[in-house]
Amino acid sequence: MSRTAAVALLLLLVGVCAPLQARTIYRCVQKGTVSMATAPEPGSTCKAMTVDDNAVQTPNLWGNFGVFSGTLYEREQDGKLVYSTRNLPGSRPYLRFTAATPPGEPAHEGLGRVGTPQLDRHARQFRAASKATGVDDAWLRAVAHAESAFDEKAISPKGAQGVMQLMPDTATEYGVTDPFSPAQSIDGGARYMKSLLGRYKGDRTLAAAAYNAGIGVVTRYGGVPPYAETRQYVDKVLALYSRYRQAMGTGPERPAQ
Repeated sequence: MSRTAAVALLLLLVGVCAPLQARTIYRCVQKGTVSMATAPEPGSTCKAMTVDDNAVQTPNLWGNFGVFSGTLYEREQDGKLVYSTRNLPGSRPYLRFTAATPPGEPAHEGLGRVGTPQLDRHARQFRAASKATGVDDAWLRAVAHAESAFDEKAISPKGAQGVMQLMPDTATEYGVTDPFSPAQSIDGGARYMKSLLGRYKGDRTLAAAAYNAGIGVVTRYGGVPPYAETRQYVDKVLALYSRYRQAMGTGPERPAQ
């Protein structure tokens, strides 16, 4: 859902719970997070924004955050129903949706569909990277399969490169001088994944989400962000991991390092 559509949705709710002419949305900030609401939120610093009926010309209510939340909540406040993108005490989910990845975020779609394991692709490099980092070989292959379908020349629309689709800054951080070298890409991706698994205490879902959308985005949302491609990506990697473990005969899921 775009920002324009999000504003239009809240405008519709304002029309439901208030006179039609009361086109006011509140931009509320609490502990560094931003929400949008049809009434000021308790515990937040809120600024009233008057929005024209023409949603195409609505202002940027989100500031630098640039993303609409994945759930709209309903609650009673001062005897009236109000709506907000923040889950406050007494709230109940009213509408769930998935936002498109906003411009500038590092998230990018994994290339190709979930398919059969490809055990012959860069096998030696995956074994070496797994041995060096302790990250499960099958997990690294699942990530590479979702990211690039093992294509060392792959470049995503967001600028990620190589087998492991490392963003340039990440590649530099992990000493990858040639992002299109399968050995360097897999080694750098494995070391980056090791750091993510360490950060999230072995939680593969969060590690995959951060690999796709970035650590900052996962921190911002306190978990997997509401981006359609990130959620699809996480599901794809987890499904591929199971398939690779089965194909490689490695038995039950190995604890993350």
